[in-house]
Parts: sequence; structure tokens; C-alpha cells
Amino acid sequence: MAAQEGVAILGIFVADLAFRAGRLPKIGETIIGSGFKMGPGGKGSNQSVAAARLGAKVTIISKLGRDAFGDIALKTWKDEGIVARTAQSDDATGGAFIFVNHDSGENAIIVYPGAAGTISVTDVDAATDTIRGAKVFVTQLEQPIPAAQRGLEIARAAGVTTIFNPAPAVPIPDSIYPFCDYIVPNETEAAALTGLPVATLADAQRVGDALLAKGVRTALITLGGRGALFHSRDRSIEIPAFSAGPVVETTGAGDAFVGGFAAAIARGAEPVEAGRFGSAVAGISVTRPGTAPSMPRLAEVEALLARR
Repeated sequence: MAAQEGVAILGIFVADLAFRAGRLPKIGETIIGSGFKMGPGGKGSNQSVAAARLGAKVTIISKLGRDAFGDIALKTWKDEGIVARTAQSDDATGGAFIFVNHDSGENAIIVYPGAAGTISVTDVDAATDTIRGAKVFVTQLEQPIPAAQRGLEIARAAGVTTIFNPAPAVPIPDSIYPFCDYIVPNETEAAALTGLPVATLADAQRVGDALLAKGVRTALITLGGRGALFHSRDRSIEIPAFSAGPVVETTGAGDAFVGGFAAAIARGAEPVEAGRFGSAVAGISVTRPGTAPSMPRLAEVEALLARR
């Protein structure tokens, strides 16, 4: 078997339709926004862009419609040097409504996966060679759960490091956890998976213990502006947040973290250092608008790490 290299990411592409305003409208109300932008999005695609900009060889496994949004996906991946392993569907390529508070940068999102919502176990099996040939495999929950689990199963059987980002927060079967070398939820997702609060670092450690008990090898819980917690059976380490300037928009920060962590693991970084690297990537991304467009380049991340 050929040497394993790079990152394979199973996930979706959607066109992000981002609206900026002071607040969300009430039902039946129309308000005037302060900005609008359309760009590439979807967790799998965002993570792919992040990892590719950081020097990783990246292949994305997905499904697109035969439409203008699908064309945007293919152009985005080509421009970023990402190899596309995609099936086509008669369904439309998906879209995301993103509200961004123009004062705080906080966001609220509605995602419709579209064609990628039909990714099946059979589609994943067709990409077995891509998954087995990677050093790191990443997936999330914007495509169907059975597809995500099948990807993790194939990767684990081939000795590929697996990273599971359980987002968005939905109920998942316990059978998925033993295939996870790393599970990377945010506070909301971690609470949803375990039924435990994540208000303090001690809370996060208890949540980490609950995830380890389910069979994951390491829980890496992102905590927003407080950084992240790296929690395994032999160590529990707080990873600080990185400030790279004023926060403009937090949309995509989690994807920046996951893409950065995956890229660092793929090049052989020690796991906690890979977590610090991911935190620095996220710290830069929130200083810029957009999701994929906000992902930094390797030199920027290295400069931020050097300053710390």
C-alpha cells in the first residue's frame, strides 16, 4: 500500500448567504441590513480550504447539484488546490442563511445541505481508496450520519487518524464513538452529546470524561474565546485562545480550528501542539468576514505562534 499522506474530508459544500444587521427580525417583521455577501461555505468545504491553505494535501469527498452553486464549489476547490472526489445529483446544491450581528460578530445559521444531504454509505464506499490513502480523515454531521460513520469505519480499519466534528448538534448513535481518535465538539455540541453543562473548565473536563467513556480516544472541546480543552486518558490540558485583532465575525471559527488541527496532525505535529496550531488558525479567522475566505495562510499562523 502507498504511503498515507494528507487529509481526506467528507463533508458538504453550500453557498453561504451572509446578512449583517444589528439583530434578527421577529416573525412577520422586515428590517434593513447593513451588509450582504455570498461565498463558499459548508463545514466540510470550509475545513478543506483551511487545511489546504496551511499546506496540507487535501481531498474533499462530497456531492453537488448540476447548478451555479455547484460550479462555485468546483472553482473554489480548484483555486485552493483541493482535489474534488464528488458525485453529482439532480438535487440542488445546498445553501446557508447566515445572520451576523454587526456589533459583536456573533452569528446564527440555517443550513440546507441540498445534494450533499443525499450522500450515502455507497457514495462513501466508492471513495474508499481516497480515505485509506490519507494520513488524516475528517468528517462532520451536515451529511447523513450513516455516511459519516462509514467514513470513520473505513479510516480506522486502514490505520488513518480520525477526527470527528459532531456539528451541527444532533443525536448520534453510540456506535460512532469508538471510531474517533479525536472528537472535536464546541460547547453546545458537547453539552448535547453528554447532557452535561459546559460552563467552566471543570465542566468541560467532566464532559471529556463522558466522551472517553463512550469510546473516543481524545476529546478536544472548543470553548470559544476561552480556547479549548485537550482531554485524554493520560492528560487534560487547557489550550489558550489566540488574539490576532478585533473580532469581526465568528462564523467559520470552528472549521478553522478543525482544519488547522487536521493539517498539523497530517504533517506529524504532537497532538497538543496541533491543538495550539488550530487555536491560532481560529484566532486569525475571526478577525475577518466570511467563512472560507477568512481562513489564513500558513505564514500568518506561524507568525502569530512566534509572537506568543
